[in-house]
Amino acid sequence: MIILGIDPGSTHVGFGLILTKGQKLFHLKSGLLNIPKEPKSSRLLSLEEDLKKILDEFKPERVGVEKLFFVKNKKTAFEVAESRGVIINTLAKHNLKLFEVYPSEVKLALTGNGSANKNAVAKMVSFFLRLPKKLQTDDVSDALAIAITISRKQ
Repeated sequence: MIILGIDPGSTHVGFGLILTKGQKLFHLKSGLLNIPKEPKSSRLLSLEEDLKKILDEFKPERVGVEKLFFVKNKKTAFEVAESRGVIINTLAKHNLKLFEVYPSEVKLALTGNGSANKNAVAKMVSFFLRLPKKLQTDDVSDALAIAITISRKQ
């Protein structure tokens, strides 16, 4: 089964694709979808188009998206919420099964500690996917962590 994990953001979106075969996990592709700065309508359309390309190429069976949690900057929170809206709408258009997870749920699933730091999560992502040292940004690592978490859900 192919699973896509998505870490929404205001200026870029992390994505990570994994393949599950039995209990084994394999890294397929990961990276960042960069969101242009302005105007807003173009930003959101660009995100939708970039996500569509990934969905059409890899045809994931499940998709996990990080839920919003408390943020300090309200402006950023609104921009992330807009990105999440575009992502969820695009997934709905593709009739994909969506799993929404909180960051603490992902941390707990990968490290056994719901308040683990990003470095601990990145190390476990590398371990589970047999990746060389930390090669990805936090956003990419988080997206792969979301995909791994979703792989364990029924």
